[in-house]
Amino acid sequence: MSDSKYFTTTKKGEIFELKAELNSDKKEKKKEAVKKVIASMTVGKDVSALFPDVVNCMQTDNLELKKLVYLYLMNYAKSQPDMAIMAVNTFVKDCEDPNPLIRALAVRTMGCIRVDKITEYLCEPLRKCLKDEDPYVRKTAAVCVAKLHDINAQLVEDQGFLDTLKDLISDSNPMVVANAVAALSEIAESHPNSNLLDLNPQSINKLLTALNECTEWGQIFILDCLANYIPKDDREAQSVCERVTPRLSHANAAVVLSAVKVLMKFMELLSKDLDYYGTLLKKLAPPLVTLLSAEPELQYVALRNINLIVQKRAEILKHEMKVFFVKYNDPIYVKLEKLDIMIRLASPANIAQVLAELKEYATEVDVDFVRKAVRAIGRCAIKVEQSAERCVSTLLDLIQTKVNYVVQEAIVVIKDIFRKYPNKYESVISTLCENLDSLDEPEARAAMIWIVGEYAERIDNADELLESFLEGFHDESTQVQLQLLTAIVKLFLKKPTETQELVQQVLSLATQDSDNPDLRDRGYIYWRLLSTDPVAAKEVVLAEKPLISEETDLIEPTLLDELICYIGTLASVYHKPPNAFVEGSRGVVPKRLPPRTGSSESAESPEAAPVGVPTESHPSIIPSQGDLLGDLLNLDLVSPITGPPLPTSSVPLGGVDLLGGGLDSLLGGDTSAGLGLPTGFMAPPVASNPLGPSLGGGLGDLFDLGGGTGVVTGPYVAPKAVWLHAIKGKGLEISGTFARRSGAVFMDLVFTNRALQVMSDFAIQFNRNSFGLAPAAPLQILTPLAPNQSTEVSLPLNTIGSVMKMEPLNNLQVAVKNNIDVFYFSVLFPLHILFVEDGKMERQMFLATWKDIPNENEAQFQIRDCPSSSDAVSNKLQASNIFTVARRTVEGQDMLYQSMKLTNGIWVLAEVRMQPGSPNCTLSLKCCAPEVTQFIFQAYETVVKN
Repeated sequence: MSDSKYFTTTKKGEIFELKAELNSDKKEKKKEAVKKVIASMTVGKDVSALFPDVVNCMQTDNLELKKLVYLYLMNYAKSQPDMAIMAVNTFVKDCEDPNPLIRALAVRTMGCIRVDKITEYLCEPLRKCLKDEDPYVRKTAAVCVAKLHDINAQLVEDQGFLDTLKDLISDSNPMVVANAVAALSEIAESHPNSNLLDLNPQSINKLLTALNECTEWGQIFILDCLANYIPKDDREAQSVCERVTPRLSHANAAVVLSAVKVLMKFMELLSKDLDYYGTLLKKLAPPLVTLLSAEPELQYVALRNINLIVQKRAEILKHEMKVFFVKYNDPIYVKLEKLDIMIRLASPANIAQVLAELKEYATEVDVDFVRKAVRAIGRCAIKVEQSAERCVSTLLDLIQTKVNYVVQEAIVVIKDIFRKYPNKYESVISTLCENLDSLDEPEARAAMIWIVGEYAERIDNADELLESFLEGFHDESTQVQLQLLTAIVKLFLKKPTETQELVQQVLSLATQDSDNPDLRDRGYIYWRLLSTDPVAAKEVVLAEKPLISEETDLIEPTLLDELICYIGTLASVYHKPPNAFVEGSRGVVPKRLPPRTGSSESAESPEAAPVGVPTESHPSIIPSQGDLLGDLLNLDLVSPITGPPLPTSSVPLGGVDLLGGGLDSLLGGDTSAGLGLPTGFMAPPVASNPLGPSLGGGLGDLFDLGGGTGVVTGPYVAPKAVWLHAIKGKGLEISGTFARRSGAVFMDLVFTNRALQVMSDFAIQFNRNSFGLAPAAPLQILTPLAPNQSTEVSLPLNTIGSVMKMEPLNNLQVAVKNNIDVFYFSVLFPLHILFVEDGKMERQMFLATWKDIPNENEAQFQIRDCPSSSDAVSNKLQASNIFTVARRTVEGQDMLYQSMKLTNGIWVLAEVRMQPGSPNCTLSLKCCAPEVTQFIFQAYETVVKN
């Protein structure tokens, strides 16, 4: 009889009966009772009262019964921690059982019992199991370390389990290796800056050997680990690729995508001239094509990944166009994705095929799909110039079908074709004008208005057509209103005598009667231009437009490189980096492709920087400390001082001659007499220059006497980097850098509003940090920040705030508040901003201090590519408050002895050795606080190289 009988009982007083059966002497009766208990637990009954009785049943040799008891224990240990301690002895005993299955079962259950009281008792059994003779036990113990680390990270580190886990990577059993890699990868995610997976050619070789023999999920863990390795040269990259390539023929799609990810990353290091590079491209296509024969959901995931791959290396699938042709029974999400890839692969060689397909798709019944197909035809015309004529004729055929949504999409894409190929296909405008009345979608109406305004001189009744749109001006969407305003101004500049009333009418509607600030601003700009200098207006409004680019929807290159590193994960399906959709992922260091072979990237570029070394221009996002949110949320964020509201000026627009004397010049008359305005016409006010005459003229400015911005030599200031991306800041983007000026530290910030609403009430606060950095004054953003506006702020800092040692030492955690939310981010500040001006030590004091500091506190570093002259180095460093105390020449080497003092009073002494003619120099640092020396070295490197 099946076990379903255990779920059908409805007896009352069952607990007492079960208690009696659990304490029975008969083994079979005990097993039956435990099965009943598990069944009750599964359907949601509370059987925790039986905890001691069930735990007593652990003392058995029966593997099935032991599994059931362990299952019960995992479920109730959290609610009964005191009782769970009773089971510890049994765990310890089971970990030494002769049966490896029982040993593994014990260690697996130990990892699943998330009770702090028990974890310390489990360390010894776990240590034994990690070194067990049976590989099944070792592989189970490896995963248990990751689970234990999640419960108590400090305990795992103190007990040395991480080192044992690293040793397991060299294990003889492939499954043990795979589980050790999986455990270390998971632990490394919570410690992004730790180098847990210390990958080197020897360990990589072991992983590749294990790859052939472990299970499919083990292969995925190993492949993901390999993807994080950067080979030292193209020969090593080729060797790894050759050993990973067989995984492309695996039946599991996840293994295939993980292998593709490794190959895509390592191809960056292979020269395109290599024969192997071409071979690899050919080998990548078949597995990707095979993924498209799976069920629709898997197809979609494969297509989203292929979309990224095609944007990075279209040559992989350039001969596989046919597999992306849409099937009649494909779900809409698969159809749309295939369509997108078809456009990306379109080329002169296959465009005829593609267009024939797209024309078919445009007659389908699915509206969304048809719209996308019509747009795709337009994208083909823009991408492949030879096909433009055929595309335009196909679009005209579709317009003749008179299907409303087809016509509207066709007009939108024809506008783009006009932008790409001016003065080529304008003969179709008359056909477009015939369909004017059927347009009801904002985008199509805006496109048609643009066409009429742009080619007004070729359309006899352009003024009538635009006037028909003007009748319902206030009912139109903003997009259409803006386009209509611009089109009528263009028409006026082309036919001024006939359309003066029309332009006055639209300007009045846009400025006086509209609440939309964008529309009103544009109306005022056109009005000022037309009323003061019509010739300038003509040059601005009718200026030659740049041709539109081929692909407007490509993913930005740095984001694409990051997403390639996440092939086969959710990030590759969403086309967003993990920190955009995973909560609590602020500490994850973004992955990047290795620098391309033969590229001109310098050693200082972020991509080329060694793992774990923060770079100046791209501050790493540092994992938040445990109490970050608590500290920042409890701080009293002071609101900024708000200034008086700016005065608004109302400008009357009556029935006046809008252009006044400017009309003659537009028609070709004499412009030398100036452009006087008729009496009573008020030009819109122009902001006066509060600084008086513009800077840059006259001798005074040459000597920086006129308040201009003369060149001042000073400490090196890194270029601004984005610290808070708009996607994380709900539209608020913050860029910044640190500087030291006149003996004070400043945080130079740029706030940009990329949202659609006004931002105000800004305030800033720092978490406790290693050097007590804190704002010395409130954040001064006095006026609200309008959409698409930026403002620069220089925030003075002091070093009298609360101190707490951070990891790394120069980590600064910041909270910025505005009227929308509070936003958190982390930045790394360069240590040279903390070097004070009185840091020059007397020679005798320098010598005595150098001798007093123990030799073990001395650290040596190499600075590559530094200036060859010791004077140049000394001057650069002095500008950043690193002072040369003495210099001498020993055996042809220039020696600089230097001192610097940090704001917290710590002195650092340095010796710089330079060999004339050599691009490298040696830096020796001595300090009473040796933990700062690594960051002092980074400061030296930054200052010397910039």
